[in-house]
Amino acid sequence: MTTNDQAPPVPLWNIANILTMIRCAMVPIFIVLAAMYPEDVGGRLLVAGVFVLAMITDFLDGHLARSRNLITDFGKIVDPIADKAMTGAALVMLSVWDYVPWWMTILILVREFGITIMRFTILKYGALPANMAGKAKTMVQTIAITVCLIPFEIWWAPARWVGLALVALAVVLTVWSGLVNLKDGLRLRREALAEQARGA
Repeated sequence: MTTNDQAPPVPLWNIANILTMIRCAMVPIFIVLAAMYPEDVGGRLLVAGVFVLAMITDFLDGHLARSRNLITDFGKIVDPIADKAMTGAALVMLSVWDYVPWWMTILILVREFGITIMRFTILKYGALPANMAGKAKTMVQTIAITVCLIPFEIWWAPARWVGLALVALAVVLTVWSGLVNLKDGLRLRREALAEQARGA
């Protein structure tokens, strides 16, 4: 038995990546259902159910990838894209429904895709780890979108304002976590370049 035995390569089609691809496929399904049922109670519940199911797969694929050592380059790239696509689709459709103001949706989308692009551009310097700001942002975004998708306002009119307040909180956390990630990304790049300079 040698000490330098290498672990077998992680297969591309593992359960974590399959869940990620399922989430990708759920995005167009969500958009079609949201376009068809903007005011129907049963339809709204179905749309909310698709969104919640997608968020559950987001939790599961990350947990399985880490706990079973199924992390792949494919998952690192596609998983955040799938997350942002589903969240972005939900916010866009809520704005199409005139539920969430467009400026809130645009601000969140600019931050989400901007930070995702930044993560890809600094991968050669190292992976940007998740932080509490990002986790809080994701949790509040998920809760806010779910509350807005479920037609609570049909049964209790003030529920619309509760949903908007949650989205506003999500906007604040989204901008704050974006600034935290930007600072961490710049620090990671700076430290990596300094290490390269010392080794040159």
